Amino acid sequence: MRLETRLRSRRDAGRKLLMPYLTGGVTATWVDHLSAFADAGADAIEVGLPFSDPTLDGATIQEATHAALARGATVRGILGDIAGLTDDVPLVASTYYNLVVRDGPERFCAALHDAGVSGLIVPDLPLDEAGEVADAAASAGVDLVLLASPATPQPRLAEIARRSRGFVYAVSLMGTTGERAAVADSAATLASRIKRSTDRPVLVGFGISTPQHAVEAARSADGVIVGAAIMRRVLDGATPDDVGTDLAKMRRALDQERDQP
Repeated sequence: MRLETRLRSRRDAGRKLLMPYLTGGVTATWVDHLSAFADAGADAIEVGLPFSDPTLDGATIQEATHAALARGATVRGILGDIAGLTDDVPLVASTYYNLVVRDGPERFCAALHDAGVSGLIVPDLPLDEAGEVADAAASAGVDLVLLASPATPQPRLAEIARRSRGFVYAVSLMGTTGERAAVADSAATLASRIKRSTDRPVLVGFGISTPQHAVEAARSADGVIVGAAIMRRVLDGATPDDVGTDLAKMRRALDQERDQP
C-alpha cells in the first residue's frame, strides 16, 4: 500500500498518526526495533540513512549517525537489512541530498522501492531544486515528502503542500532536531497554516519527546514524528521491547485524547 493511501485512510478513520524514527544500523539489533515499533502501534516508520555531515540534526541524532557509520552502516546494507520485512507498516527513508545524487536519483529511488520503502524525506532538498528527485521518486512508486517550517511564506507553503506526497512534514521550530522541554508554540500555527492549503496528512516533528507533547502537537495536526527521544533511549542501551513500551505509551495517549467526549 502506498504511504499516502495508508496514512489518509487511518486519519480519515479518526486516528492520530504516529511515526517513530530510527537511525539505520545504529545497533546490531536495529531491525528488531522496527518490529517493536510496529507492535506498539506505529502508522509508519522513518528510517534514517546515515550521512557523515548531518547538518540539520541535533546532538542526539548526530551521535546515532556517527555510531551507525562507525559500525560500518551503508545505504545498501541498511536497505538489504529491511528488504523483505513483513510488518504491515510503511517505511520512510530519510537522508541528505548528497547520498541521493551520489548514485543518481533514479537509481537511488529504485533501490528504495526494491527494499520495500514507500516514502523518502530529504531535509536539505530545496523546493526549487526538487524536480529531478520528485520525478525519480514518482517513477519508482516512492512518495517524496516535503518539509515546511514556521518561516515558510504562505504562497510557498501552499506549493510545498501541493507537491509533497505521502504527507507534509511540519517542522515545529527553527533549529535542529532534538529533545525539548515543551512543544514550540509555532507548531500549532504551522500545522493550521498547512492544513488550510491541503487535505494531505500533516505530521509535526522536531522536539516531540513525551506522550503529552504528542497529544498537544496532534491537536492541530494529523499526527507526530518522534525521533531524538527514541534515539536517546536506544543510544543509552534500551532494548527493542523497552523502546516499544515507551512508544506504546505515546500511542495510548493519542488514542485516549481522541476518545475524550
